[in-house]
Amino acid sequence: MFQQGYAKLGTSEPITKNPQQYDVESGETLFPGLSPAENQLRWGFVRKVYGILSFQIVLTTLVSLVTVLYAPVNDLLRGNSLLLLIVIFLPFIFLIPLLKYQQKHPHNYILLGLFTVSISLTVGISCANTEGKIVLEALILTSAVVSSLTGYTFWASKQGKDFSFLGPFLFTSLFTLFLVGMMQMFFPFGPAAHAIYGGFGAMIFSGYVIYDTDNLIKRFTYDEYIGASVTLYLDILNLFLAILNMLREATN
Repeated sequence: MFQQGYAKLGTSEPITKNPQQYDVESGETLFPGLSPAENQLRWGFVRKVYGILSFQIVLTTLVSLVTVLYAPVNDLLRGNSLLLLIVIFLPFIFLIPLLKYQQKHPHNYILLGLFTVSISLTVGISCANTEGKIVLEALILTSAVVSSLTGYTFWASKQGKDFSFLGPFLFTSLFTLFLVGMMQMFFPFGPAAHAIYGGFGAMIFSGYVIYDTDNLIKRFTYDEYIGASVTLYLDILNLFLAILNMLREATN
């Protein structure tokens, strides 16, 4: 995952609390201790990140639809192993310069678009190899889970709750998930094991939605809007793919 910053630019300390500078009951403050001026700036930052995230999701949906519904593209990707391998690793190629130039306009938006399109192709391939009903179910479940977890995190932040403690547990779980995924390349799992693997992955990325939303509210600096949107985008995308895998294997 990306390295999160802090809310105060140029420092390594989180925002300090001052109970006299906010009204928790008003429901307008993102979290206790945030001054009115900082609260306004933070809300603007949050809206900007979710605007970029919405663009990424819409672009992913469009590219995936073309990949699924336009037969020549689908057949080309599935019939050429070398091209498929390139498509899988292409997002990592764009991710490196994206992180380097995330604060340089317009390079950051161009690289963000290329990164989103490249990773959308892999999503489209996964959807093309799955029954349409299962894809729709996974989409609905992902939307419900992300909406509820995001709403809960914003509410919990207003109550003074902090989710930074989840970081080490989520990283360890994600690393374990990666190792298990590598193992199944040599020791293939059955449908039941694949369903459990998908369910475990869905739980991990649900945790990451909470953790990274909490970081968006409190710790990302105002110039890290690209990094914050990419982080949440990958959380949502991986959650969708985990649910899709779980439902597909459960059906089998």
